[in-house]
Amino acid sequence: MSTFPAVLRSEWTKIRTVASTSWTLATALLITAAAGTGICAAVNATFDDLPKDQQVTFDATQMSFSGMLLGQLAILVFGALVVGSEYSTGMIRTSLAAVPRRGRLLLGKITAATALALVAGVATGFVSFFLGQAVLGEHSTGLGGENVLRAVIGVGLYMALLGLFSIGVSMVLRNTAASIAVLVTFILILPIVLSVVHSTRKIAEYLPSQTGSAIMQTVSASASGSDAPYGPWGGLGLMALWALAAVAGGYLTLAKRDA
Repeated sequence: MSTFPAVLRSEWTKIRTVASTSWTLATALLITAAAGTGICAAVNATFDDLPKDQQVTFDATQMSFSGMLLGQLAILVFGALVVGSEYSTGMIRTSLAAVPRRGRLLLGKITAATALALVAGVATGFVSFFLGQAVLGEHSTGLGGENVLRAVIGVGLYMALLGLFSIGVSMVLRNTAASIAVLVTFILILPIVLSVVHSTRKIAEYLPSQTGSAIMQTVSASASGSDAPYGPWGGLGLMALWALAAVAGGYLTLAKRDA
């Protein structure tokens, strides 16, 4: 069972048959869509109270994805479970015995998991967009608006890269609880802490969650008042580098350490 298609089928079976991994992706969709819809409803009700500059640069599309702050937590858990569940049960030894080429095993794992996260992410993007716009009323936009489709599909790309990053980090740590703790701190907490202090605000702009989320914006950085030195695709490219670095670290750990 050393051919890549066989490895890919095996990894897909593992992910599909572990209920917790499937539920985390469903949770990501539900939380993102529900929270985003609630925030959009609140913004629509208080839109006239917003400062004039915020009304002019209002990004209706990105507002639909405001629930991603919570939804991405489920993606982090998903990535940690994909790896951690094998180490916690000892199944990783069986996997390595069946697929001695560790690079091929890791490639099959990240391909199956990232593809699933991408599909779930694109679904999350469309569901969140249509629900959010439905409650924004006269402040809403359509799927045919400028940069809107790119932003909606960008939700899927962001979630896929976030899942890939999580798998890489989890492969280094090889422990589900430790991986979740590190990922939540790095992705959710650290950007907020660094953004509070003016001297470290620039550092926060280059962290994965900040760079990757730029793909969900439809209003340009200059128009929205942001001084981020990259655009939507540039930000996503930086996040891709973070994900590749994490996977590289995971591969080195897998190649050099015993199970």
